[in-house]
Parts: sequence; structure tokens; C-alpha cells
Amino acid sequence: MADTIIKEIDGTVTETASGAVARPMDLGTGQSIAGLTDEIGGGRSMARAVEAEYGDLHRRSFDLEWRKKTVEMGKKSVKTLLEALSGLGFSWRDIARMVHVSVPAIRKWRQGGTASGDNRRSLAGLLAACDLIMSHFQVDEIASWFEMPLPGAPVTPVDLYSADRTDLVFDYASEQADPERLMDEFDPQWRERYRSDFDVVTASDGNYSIVRKGR
Repeated sequence: MADTIIKEIDGTVTETASGAVARPMDLGTGQSIAGLTDEIGGGRSMARAVEAEYGDLHRRSFDLEWRKKTVEMGKKSVKTLLEALSGLGFSWRDIARMVHVSVPAIRKWRQGGTASGDNRRSLAGLLAACDLIMSHFQVDEIASWFEMPLPGAPVTPVDLYSADRTDLVFDYASEQADPERLMDEFDPQWRERYRSDFDVVTASDGNYSIVRKGR
């Protein structure tokens, strides 16, 4: 019929424009494209489920190790904890922000003042997190790494840690999480919030540079 257009792939009828049912393309193994599509779709669903399960297990395992390491670090004096964090390159301002205290409080502890148990644990937790990231993911100059913005957004690991999202800090350090997916979890509105006509790129000398988008 004139209104019927038959397409052929390798000599096999696969589609008719008139809507008539056509034979599925045979791949040479008795398997049709439709069957293969279903099989691949099922495999992708299983892969996503496995990825989600192992991602959750990895977070839980890291959280347990972090808590154990925090207890270990908590045996050190407050002054020793502060000296260790300072020795890693952290500013007093960033330390204060991540443990949710003021810079004057940090100054008082450095001069021998007493910190509460919760504050001591917070300092121990930060040092423990740094220790785990450096040992597991070979991050050099950990303080500088904490200050480095994530790709595509002016958000740093300092921001994530200060928001009590240690899990996202560990995910980012492990490179298991795509930065965009990580930001979606941290702030679903981040694309609109940080929309800009400029991009941060790495220049030829290795330093960061700001350029207008579309250049």
C-alpha cells in the first residue's frame, strides 16, 4: 500500500508507518531488540540499587571509623588538639566556625582556659576527620583542601563541615560522589542560588581564574 513505509535493518522488517505489527529485529542469537532493551533496563536498575546500597554502607562504615577516631583524639588536651589543627594549616577562624564556637573562645583555650566536654569532642572530631581523609584518600595540605571550592559552586568542605554534613565531606574526599549530585543533596536550590555569568577555571600556571561563560 502507498501509505505503508517499511524500514529494514540488515534485511529485517522492524517498523511500519501504518502502525502494523512488524517482526522484531533478530540480533543473531534469537534475542530481539525489545528483549535486549528490557534486559539492559533491568540491569541498570539493579546497578543503581547496588550503588545506593554500597554508598550507604560506605557512609556508615566511615562514620563508625570517624567516631572511633574521635574518641581516640579526645584523649588529647584541648591545647594539644588546637596546636595539631593549627599545625595542619587551619586558621583560628575556620576552626571556630567548624566546631561552632567564637574565635575568642579558641583564644581562651589556647591560653589554658577550660573547654566543655562537648567543645573538646568537637575539636577531637575535626582532627579525627582530617586524619581519616589524609590517610584514606592521600590528601596533602588538608587545610588548603578544606578551603577549596567544589566544582561549579562557591561551597567548600569548610562549609559542608560547618553545616554538620561530615558525610558529604567524606563523600567528596573519596571522589565517589559526583560534585553536582553532592550539591543537590546539600542544597537543592544551589544552581539558582549560585547562578553566575562567570566560571572558575584552572589557568595554565595551575592557579584558578575567573572567565565569562561562553568564551
